[in-house]
Amino acid sequence: MKNLIALFLLIFFSHLHAQDSTQVENKTKKIYYTQKINTTSPTIDGKLDDETWNQVEWNGDYIQREPYDGKAPRQQTAFKILYDDKYLYIGVRCFDDEPDKIVKRMSRRDGFEGDWIEFNIDSYHDLRTAFSFTISASGVIGDEFITNNGNNWDSSWNPIWYSDVNIDEEGWTAELKIPLSQLRYGNKEEHVWGIQSTRLDFRAGERSVWQHIPQNSNTWVSDFGELRGLKGIKPQKQIEIQPYVVLQADTYQKEEGNPFRDGFDFSANAGIDGKIGITSDLVLDFTVNPDFGQVEADPAALRLDGFEVFFQERRPFFIENRNLFESRFRGGNLFYSRRIGGSPKGYPSYGSDEYADIPNNTKIWGAAKFSGKTKNGLSIGVLESITAEEKAIIENTDQEQRKEIIEPLTHYFVGRLMQDFSGGNTVVGGMFTATNRKLDNTNLDWLRKSAYTGALDFTHRWKDQEWFFLGHSSFSKVNGSTESILNTQTAIQRNFQRPDANHLSVDSTATTLIGHGGRFLIGRNAGNDKFNFETSINWLSPGLELNDIGFLGNTDNIDHSFWTYYRIGNPNPEKLQRVRFNYYHNINWDFGLTNHFANFGTNAHIGFKNFWGIGTGINLNINNLAKAALRGGPSLFFNPNINHWAYIETDSRKKISFFFNLSHAFATQNTMRVKNYEFRTRYQPINTLELSIAPSYRTFKQAIQYVTNIEMPDETKYINATIQQKTFGTSIRVNYTILPNLSIQYYGEPFISQGNYSEFKKIIDPLAKDVNQRVEVFQNIILNETDGLYHVDENNDNTTDYSFGNPDFMYMQFRSNLVLRWEYIPGSELFFVWSQGTTNSSDPNDKLFAALGENLFSETLNNTFLIKATYRFLK
Repeated sequence: MKNLIALFLLIFFSHLHAQDSTQVENKTKKIYYTQKINTTSPTIDGKLDDETWNQVEWNGDYIQREPYDGKAPRQQTAFKILYDDKYLYIGVRCFDDEPDKIVKRMSRRDGFEGDWIEFNIDSYHDLRTAFSFTISASGVIGDEFITNNGNNWDSSWNPIWYSDVNIDEEGWTAELKIPLSQLRYGNKEEHVWGIQSTRLDFRAGERSVWQHIPQNSNTWVSDFGELRGLKGIKPQKQIEIQPYVVLQADTYQKEEGNPFRDGFDFSANAGIDGKIGITSDLVLDFTVNPDFGQVEADPAALRLDGFEVFFQERRPFFIENRNLFESRFRGGNLFYSRRIGGSPKGYPSYGSDEYADIPNNTKIWGAAKFSGKTKNGLSIGVLESITAEEKAIIENTDQEQRKEIIEPLTHYFVGRLMQDFSGGNTVVGGMFTATNRKLDNTNLDWLRKSAYTGALDFTHRWKDQEWFFLGHSSFSKVNGSTESILNTQTAIQRNFQRPDANHLSVDSTATTLIGHGGRFLIGRNAGNDKFNFETSINWLSPGLELNDIGFLGNTDNIDHSFWTYYRIGNPNPEKLQRVRFNYYHNINWDFGLTNHFANFGTNAHIGFKNFWGIGTGINLNINNLAKAALRGGPSLFFNPNINHWAYIETDSRKKISFFFNLSHAFATQNTMRVKNYEFRTRYQPINTLELSIAPSYRTFKQAIQYVTNIEMPDETKYINATIQQKTFGTSIRVNYTILPNLSIQYYGEPFISQGNYSEFKKIIDPLAKDVNQRVEVFQNIILNETDGLYHVDENNDNTTDYSFGNPDFMYMQFRSNLVLRWEYIPGSELFFVWSQGTTNSSDPNDKLFAALGENLFSETLNNTFLIKATYRFLK
């Protein structure tokens, strides 16, 4: 491994040296000269008829970027910019010789539907970050914070600004009024800002830009044009205070005798969110008694491999500026915000004559976030949060109550620094996290008491950002009782107890575990009509643990990956828009240098002039050794398999569009077969209404599927079986946008998964290439209908040698949300929410779709009715 790392460093420094003698291509930048308003500020009505706009000249001459890069657009665009002490004003005319055909599709904020115009403002003028403001022809606004020179667009940023649109005989016009307090800039007499504008002509499928940046460019913000003439504006310190009130009522199936399940609950809550500009560059976000409820439920998911399901963050406090707090590498992330305020980790113990009231989530007492970027290119991010000690209330039939702690008081800390050099071509960063739990007198010593992680990362780009090198190194240290560290060593992510892992051993006396991970990656992204690639070395040591505040799957990995693609831009203007070919491979070893898998694949994608697209691919997995398949047992060999997939998609601009994907996989000796079908359709009958449905159906057959491990006096029995699994789910969405600030959304998802196990077997030679030598199928096994257990008579003496539970399942879930959202003034909102949900099961021997129809809604649905009101005070 050291030799591989040395090779990467040698390649990197040789290219770094070559950069010194490479002349960067000169690019002509457009310049727009603005003026300070010397009369009355314009009225924001979208009409551009105020005399004030005559102070400055029009500027335009947009150039097409998509689909035909460098060509003149079908329709031109022009804009004007003015400012005063508090606001920046933009007026824009989007010419259209058929104004009655302008597409005015409605959507929620950041929906970007129909015709729209966008302005990106690099007020830092750091050539790496920018603030984006978008307005559609229907009046819907969008805003994003751009980082990493255009590689990250964060739509969770929701500043307060004002706009309006109008349609006339020449096309459509828009006016934007942006408070300077929503931008970040230095304290000087005269400013130069970067500026870019993009227009989407929806009917033509064209994107045109003011400052032309070719499709094959690897840069965005650094190539913006310039906004000049800004004189005498002082940095504005942002102050926003937003109190909220929530009323919530829950109805559910009443349980006789259960004092905590009487069929109805009601609660009221209030809190404050705030944002204070400490300087013009740095902002403090805080929340007291936050409402971190989710308006949209997580999608249903079921994993059979024992690993945790990763869910996306949906809470606004954690979403905003999340790119700054991320430190990702292959297989892990140091910060996974859903650890904060998640489900309690403990579970109370209570008898059959007792009932328990168990909190679903841990209460967050408060959280604060300090973030921003200085004029010297230093990005700073600090986040702290405290979650409460949670207790389950247990009551017996005599109405005697007791409490049991199931989650300790916990303090979370995340710190992130990144410094730009050489105009953002080089970025050096560091990150540190800490999790500290108060475990005294909690009986939760099986939890880790503290956890610390850190990382150093480095990115360098050269030759006009065509080449890039990324380095990342991280560490972790967890502390706790011997029980907690033993649990950490033997968890599915590590499995130190694996009998075939000679490089690992379990230390039952340890109170600390230390690990490390990282990656080195070098690549080229030269754009169209050129070969591009990435290749990397990644590693996760066996002792690495990030899951206290981060996310981590398997450890004990050394991984080499390679990916290359060739993209052809405008290959045939009469028929094709784009063609792309990809090849990749991944090869993995553990820290004992045992090869665990090798994966090779290739795929191709074609985009047609009519905006349809197709794609297909195939990949081959060989030498597949699964470290965690036997849950602490030896690595298990799985037969080589091939997976093929293909898709077709229609023009998404049309009122109705479709996407269909199918994939088939199979392994040698008929040991595995997967069929997966996905279909999505979207229908927009009128501009204000959008309907979509996305059903999927999957069948999975695996000849070796884990069931259980049985400890015998002289050996461990690794019990597996053949599984036949069928899964169906569909998401249904209805978006009705009455006005840009008034909308109704519905989301519903029924989900069902059925698993039937047969041909029970034990593992006899986990590394045998032939499945018949790898397992021994039980010949004498009986399912006892009385106790529901499988009884195995292995030596045929008519006596049960061991038994285990029936693993068959029929899992069903339904979740839905109906939300009315009204932004009654900019930044202040009123929500009416109705959520429904249920989780159910039925006989695994039933037919899949019959069980879905008969049993999913056989019990009363849980209903939540919620009203939330916020009011934002802005200074």
